[in-house]
Amino acid sequence: MAARKPRAPRPIDAALQRLLALAGRGVAPGRMAREVDAIIAEWRQLAETDEKFDLAASLESLREQLDAGVGAAEEQVADVDASEPAAVKQANAMLSALVATRDAALAA
Repeated sequence: MAARKPRAPRPIDAALQRLLALAGRGVAPGRMAREVDAIIAEWRQLAETDEKFDLAASLESLREQLDAGVGAAEEQVADVDASEPAAVKQANAMLSALVATRDAALAA
């Protein structure tokens, strides 16, 4: 019995993984926004070559997921112990990166 070839991840899942990996490395908000722009440019090319790919639905899903991520990050920032300056700084940096990511997706 031949092993099945693993399926490629859905474009939305691959995009979110890329963004999550960058955010986890603590990249600057501007870099996050550029990555969103690159992802959307790739999706536009994919939409031209793959009639099954729904660009509008993918963009909407990305925006919804990023908006939810910002909401969750805002809650986490509020829960960070203010007596831990490093934790506050890191949480605010992550929130800034996620806000830039969400805003770039909304502007696309």
